[in-house]
Amino acid sequence: MLGQGILKLRAVTQTADPADAHQIIADSLPPLIASVLSSTELEQMREKLHRLSDLPARPHLRRDDWVGAAAVFLIIVLTTLPVLVPFALIRSAKPALRTSNGIAIVMLFLIGYAFGRHSGHRPLRMGLSMVILGGVLVAITISLGG
Repeated sequence: MLGQGILKLRAVTQTADPADAHQIIADSLPPLIASVLSSTELEQMREKLHRLSDLPARPHLRRDDWVGAAAVFLIIVLTTLPVLVPFALIRSAKPALRTSNGIAIVMLFLIGYAFGRHSGHRPLRMGLSMVILGGVLVAITISLGG
């Protein structure tokens, strides 16, 4: 069970006022689902939650948590590394910086294009939007002395 779930469950079981418990339960649900539940149904949920046993006192990291953390680490390294390579290969800082900016903009286009394809948007437009956003950010950085 996730940490937030444990905290909310603890709050539901420790509150003396059923109306407060109903509010905690409703806030934990998606708004559409919470809007169709009656107070009787919320009370049934509260009673069932009170009967739960063998719940952890606090969250524990599971294998999926560690795999997710490793995936985030790899994503960060793999997206940062290409932008850093020019600084290792080009002796002069200014050309290395501009090359790095160019690589970042190409990567933004590719990511925007892929995002557009997978989300049902126009891939080329999404890629170009990301390039424009990246170009604006690079221009701001350059104007600030970067």
